[in-house]
Amino acid sequence: MATSRHNPRARGRGKQRQRQRAYVPTTALAKSVEFDDTMMRVSFTDGRVLSVPLVWFPALHKANSKQRERYEIAGGGISLHWAELDEDLSVAGLMAGVDWRST
Repeated sequence: MATSRHNPRARGRGKQRQRQRAYVPTTALAKSVEFDDTMMRVSFTDGRVLSVPLVWFPALHKANSKQRERYEIAGGGISLHWAELDEDLSVAGLMAGVDWRST
């Protein structure tokens, strides 16, 4: 088997794989957000729905339901913003499964 050092095609495939790993939201843009007592559900323009625990986001977890509902979808759907709570979440981070407690 040829290695990428000796085979330019193999080297190109490696670069292609690296590009595929990077998430750039183009089809999965945030459309709406819903909450219950323990979870946040984000609906996306491509039909996906992502549920994440509220405890991952201390500001949202501590907020009351009215504060949580006052969100803005920013950047055409690439982020979520709660002005009153000074909280911003990126779609890329949500899709990557970032546990925000550890950041």
